[in-house]
Amino acid sequence: MAFGDIERWMWADACDLLARAERLHRQFFTPLAVEGAIGWSPPVDLYETENEFIALIALPGVAPGDVEIRLLGRTLEVRGHRRLPALVRGAAIHRLEIPQGRFLLRFTLPEAAAALAARGFEDGCLLLRLAKSAQGAKR
Repeated sequence: MAFGDIERWMWADACDLLARAERLHRQFFTPLAVEGAIGWSPPVDLYETENEFIALIALPGVAPGDVEIRLLGRTLEVRGHRRLPALVRGAAIHRLEIPQGRFLLRFTLPEAAAALAARGFEDGCLLLRLAKSAQGAKR
C-alpha cells in the first residue's frame, strides 16, 4: 500500500471516529417536551439479574430531592429538574453542554417489576434496583 493510501485511510478512519463521537454526544442528552416546556431525557443503562432489574441513569449535578420515580406495570418513569449550580449563577457562559431544566425518562421494562427495592446516587448516576415479581424471577 502506498504512503498516500495509508494517509487517506487513516484520515478517513479518524473522521469516522469523530463523527461517531459527535453522534454519541448528541444522543447522550435528548431534548424533548416535558409538561409543555422543552426538557431533556437522560441516558440509561438497564441490567437484568435473576431477581431484579438495575437501572443506571446519568444525572450529573441533580439533587436527590429533585427526582421523582414512578413504576406503573412495566413502565418506569423518572422525572425531575437539574438546576444551574449556585456557584455559576451570574457568570458568563462560554460553553454549556450539560442540559439544565426539567427532564423525563420513560421506558418499558422487559417484564413487570414488583417494586422499587432501592434507590441512590453513585458517581453522578441514579441507581435504581427494581425487584422482579415472584413469577418473573422464576422464569
